[in-house]
Amino acid sequence: MTVRKQQIAARFGAAETYDDAARVQRLVAERLAERIAAAGIAPARILELGCGTGLLSQHLRRLFPHADLTVSDLAPEMRDRACRRLEGMHGEGNVRALVLDAEAPEAAGEGYDLICSSLSMQWFSDRAATLGRLAAMLVPGGMMAFSTLCAGSFAEWRRVHAAAGLDCAIPAYPAATQLEAEWPPTGRGSWQVETILDRPETALAFVRELRQIGASVPREGTRPVAPGAMRRLLRDLETPSGVTTSYMVGYGLFRAPVRRGVFVTGTDTGVGKTLVSACLVHAWAAEYWKPFQTGIAEDIADSVTVAALAGLEPARIHPPASVLSAPLSPFDAAERENIVLDTAGLRLPEPGSAQPLVVEGAGGVMVPVAPDCMMIDLIARFALPVVLVARSQLGTINHTLLTLQALRQRGIAIAGVVLNGPPSPEARRAVSLFGGARVLAEFPHLDRIGPAQIEELARLLPPFGRL
Repeated sequence: MTVRKQQIAARFGAAETYDDAARVQRLVAERLAERIAAAGIAPARILELGCGTGLLSQHLRRLFPHADLTVSDLAPEMRDRACRRLEGMHGEGNVRALVLDAEAPEAAGEGYDLICSSLSMQWFSDRAATLGRLAAMLVPGGMMAFSTLCAGSFAEWRRVHAAAGLDCAIPAYPAATQLEAEWPPTGRGSWQVETILDRPETALAFVRELRQIGASVPREGTRPVAPGAMRRLLRDLETPSGVTTSYMVGYGLFRAPVRRGVFVTGTDTGVGKTLVSACLVHAWAAEYWKPFQTGIAEDIADSVTVAALAGLEPARIHPPASVLSAPLSPFDAAERENIVLDTAGLRLPEPGSAQPLVVEGAGGVMVPVAPDCMMIDLIARFALPVVLVARSQLGTINHTLLTLQALRQRGIAIAGVVLNGPPSPEARRAVSLFGGARVLAEFPHLDRIGPAQIEELARLLPPFGRL
């Protein structure tokens, strides 16, 4: 353990009054837990890093009482406090406690469905390398979930230092774009940043509370501020309306892929998902799966259509989990046949080759599948990046941006958007500028669709390796 790590462990271990000052930490742990819950996972094994006094641990135990939970911290005292917080909480899974450096996590073993940490990543000396090691400890389809401080945090405290010509000892925190670039290439991740404004009673209380929570380890290379200069800084931090402290908090979700492939969804029904799926299958020599096929009473099954258009041999087509007659959502179509679809046991099909898998959904992301399952829940579980199909005509921008937002809120990676219809520079610009997604291709309107047209459109798509 480095000298700095020893300093960090000692400061946090000595923070006896941590919970008294941990207003923001408590709120962030709650919001990270909400994001984990919304991801729709059912982990059997969980590893929490930097557990502190157990603010996140208690949420994990409540959300997943059947899971085996390993809580760990660099400071033994913090680990012990987390264990005390968990005492008496209902849960059938085992609880294990470790003293562990999150940047050397190998002692915790592997095979985790969820690895998470709230507000400890900012202490990592090499985030990218650590994330790579942690990703290797996940099972296929496993998730990492983190919260951390981002650029812009403590802006008020930094401002009074700069005005006084002093070097602020608080570390520099990364921007969300930097965090995005540090996810391991073995899966897909995203970050969302929110601003939390805290109101300490006084400037002196702000500094004291940093010490109370153990977060006063100075940035390397900085010297303590002289008492006289500190008094001036505290005076300058005070305003007529009191003291405000800005926390820019990033929430990151990462999913390890179950297998190579994409999930094709749309902004709504009839937008061209089957056409795009056929083109992707042809372009990548991929396998195809439509989990829920509805509307066969009135139309040809999408699997048959894709096979005919893309020239698929039977070995590359996986049979649907359910085939339903009515041209409705899977939930409504199943209800007409007096059945409830089994989504709990639904899994991606075993690969028949080394080629990627193209999964085509039914309707859009908020289409109901079962009483407790929407299409977006399946997308999150399958952990495949999404190809979103959208119309290029007027009115598509709202639907497209809302769908992209819903996917990101669930930590679902977005491979890109395919615009279907007459060229629209406005729609393309909206996807990239406001939606933060790339346009994979723009498919023109065609009066006739056949294998020749599929081959032509497939050339517009990027190779799978470039995703």
